[in-house]
Amino acid sequence: MKVGIPKGLLYYKYYPFFIKFFEELDAEIIYSSDTSKDILNEGVKYCVDEACLPIKIFHGHIASIKDKCDILLIPRIMQIREAEFICPKFCGLPEMVINSIPNMPQTITAPIYFTSMKKLYQWAKEAGRMITKDKRKIEKAFNDAVEEQRKFKDGIKDENFKLNIALAGHPYNIYDDFTNMSLVKKLNELGIGVITEEYVEDEYIDTEVKSLYKKPFWTFARNTYGFLSHIAKNKKVDGIIYISSFACGIDSVVIELVKDRIEDFPFMVLKIDEHTGEAGIDTRIEAFVDMLERSC
Repeated sequence: MKVGIPKGLLYYKYYPFFIKFFEELDAEIIYSSDTSKDILNEGVKYCVDEACLPIKIFHGHIASIKDKCDILLIPRIMQIREAEFICPKFCGLPEMVINSIPNMPQTITAPIYFTSMKKLYQWAKEAGRMITKDKRKIEKAFNDAVEEQRKFKDGIKDENFKLNIALAGHPYNIYDDFTNMSLVKKLNELGIGVITEEYVEDEYIDTEVKSLYKKPFWTFARNTYGFLSHIAKNKKVDGIIYISSFACGIDSVVIELVKDRIEDFPFMVLKIDEHTGEAGIDTRIEAFVDMLERSC
């Protein structure tokens, strides 16, 4: 059985879980290649115009492997924290893909809740039954996959740089080098260290979020606001760069909340879509870094 796993969206945070689970079921895993211009072009071809760049790229990853596998994973991730949700596009992601790309193979589309072992196991049972009827094998694969994910440590925290910035945004914009045009590498080459939200304790994020008049409904909004508010207030970095997908409703709200909170702290928003040119991004990054250096 060949299971296709696209390298898009939250693949960058949860790939240890998915890969280990299907490997333990003796499935052959077919990966899409890293995001490229060809994958983006395929995504733009099939996806609706109104979708954000990461969703278009995900369509491209699916299109690139759909004819190479027996089953495709389309992760309908609903929750990663209790009483919160993530981007609403994830809820309808399978329907978007299946109705946009022709000649699709069988797909795994069950909802995924990372909020409890019991809820997550419901997904594992449904997905596992598409490969084997052995319940014990599915249970073992699930437990091994959970352990593999627990051992995984993501995030960026550079050391030994004179200047440092907080890099914020949705994970798939931060960790996909094609999407962000190798932003972290470019910053490092300019002498700038990078830290991401994974290196700020949850308790600090919760403290900052409590200052809002209403609890954020979206997990990404909570994480980003709490992270940037804490790190700017305590001056743990010299500036902030926010990578935002054009037409992202969640980003548009969070950016304004952050601006209001951090006031005159150095803050730059990089808007990206399929038309964004690398030369323009480079110019803005260099100007921002130059400003930080002059203010030190």
